[in-house]
Amino acid sequence: MHDAPAWYAVWTRSRHEQVVREQLERKGLEAFLPTITRWSRWKDRKKQVDWPLFPGYCFVRFDGAERLPVLKCTGVVNIVSFDGDIVPIPEHEIESIRRLVESELQFDPCPLIREGMTVEVTHGPLKGVVGRLVRKGSHVDASDVRAY
Repeated sequence: MHDAPAWYAVWTRSRHEQVVREQLERKGLEAFLPTITRWSRWKDRKKQVDWPLFPGYCFVRFDGAERLPVLKCTGVVNIVSFDGDIVPIPEHEIESIRRLVESELQFDPCPLIREGMTVEVTHGPLKGVVGRLVRKGSHVDASDVRAY
C-alpha cells in the first residue's frame, strides 16, 4: 500500500539547495525552493541574488514509501524525520510559504534570533519597543515578547 503524495522537507548539503531542486524536478517530482532576494557584494560589484528562505532545506512532494529517488539525489543529506519516521508537511503550510514568497510584501527572516534574546520592534505600531523574545513560532503576537 502506498501513501498519497505529501510534502516533505529535504535536508541538503550546504549551498546545494538549487542543485537538489533541479535533480528532483528532473526525476519528475514537484519541488519547491522558496527564496528571498538579497544584495550580494563582491569586491568589484553588487548584485541581487536569490537566497534560500530556509538555508539547507528544499521541499518535495512524493509518496512517502518511495523515498529512494529523493535520497539518491546529489546533495541530499536526509529527509526530515522524527523518531525515525519522515514527517509530512501540511499542504496549507507549503501554500502559505508560497503565497508569501510570491507576494510583493517585504519580509526578512531572522534565523539568528532565539528565545530569550533581547529584541527591538522596528516597524509598526510598536516601533521602538524593546523586550525579550519568549516564544518563537509561525505566529508571534504581543504575548510572545516581554517588554522592558
